[in-house]
Amino acid sequence: MNKQPIDSIIASISQVILGKDKQIKLSLACLLAGGHLLIEDIPGVGKTTLAHALATSIGLDFRRIQFTSDLLPADILGVSVYDRNAANFKFHPGAVFTHVLLADEINRATPKAQSALLEAMEEGQITMDGETRELLRPFFVIATQNPTHHIGTYPLPESQLDRFLMRIEIGYPDEASERALLKQAGGRDKTNDIIAAADAATLLELQRDVTGVHLSEALLDYLQALLRYSRESATFNIGLSPRAGLALKASAQAWALIHGRDFVLPEDIQAVLPSVANHRLQPVNNGEKVRYASELMLRSVAIP
Repeated sequence: MNKQPIDSIIASISQVILGKDKQIKLSLACLLAGGHLLIEDIPGVGKTTLAHALATSIGLDFRRIQFTSDLLPADILGVSVYDRNAANFKFHPGAVFTHVLLADEINRATPKAQSALLEAMEEGQITMDGETRELLRPFFVIATQNPTHHIGTYPLPESQLDRFLMRIEIGYPDEASERALLKQAGGRDKTNDIIAAADAATLLELQRDVTGVHLSEALLDYLQALLRYSRESATFNIGLSPRAGLALKASAQAWALIHGRDFVLPEDIQAVLPSVANHRLQPVNNGEKVRYASELMLRSVAIP
């Protein structure tokens, strides 16, 4: 196991995203686990900058789509245009044909436009005009969204939320980090100074390493106990699905790898659980306890 590329990637991103070590590691863990990332927070705290820095630090192709109310699925997937000279239709690929796709403010687009990403995120392919087209490998969607109470937003349906391995928040910087940010020249342009610390082949190798991180039978019992509690507790209307269980396992393995271990500890599961579970759970008192749903689970299920 070679941890050096991971440390280099984290160091590169930390040049731009100051004082957010855990958010950076969670974002990288999501990518290493082969999932997709949803960043929900107020405008201006660095959601787009984090996405751009992550893609640049790994040397991946990066495209950004600004989601708006008039966005169409063809703007994301592509469109077939009739070629008069060839007397046939020619497909023009959309922004989804890239390694890292930033769906910026995804909940400002209509559900029709949002749904264009469902097959791409789940299957790594799109189907248009009766033809299936494979996407690049690796393929990673980072979506940002504003809080759902903001004007002009369309809540993501549960089926789409479940496509995201993790949801994180960035939050305000601490005072020292904000002072350093205010003193910087160039602001968000510092992403242009990032030198790639890896490439697509290295990333694919790291993703394979994640699957080899050992998870003991005792920790599988712990993971299943968390899943069972979410389904049987009177606190939640809807518990965690088997796909959520696989997401939790992969995320814990990636978190362990980031910290230089080839085995998972209970602390790894606990560290990633809020980001993996909170957007999938529906508490009975909806809204009031969503943020603390995973904390309730951790308090209620004994560590092996």
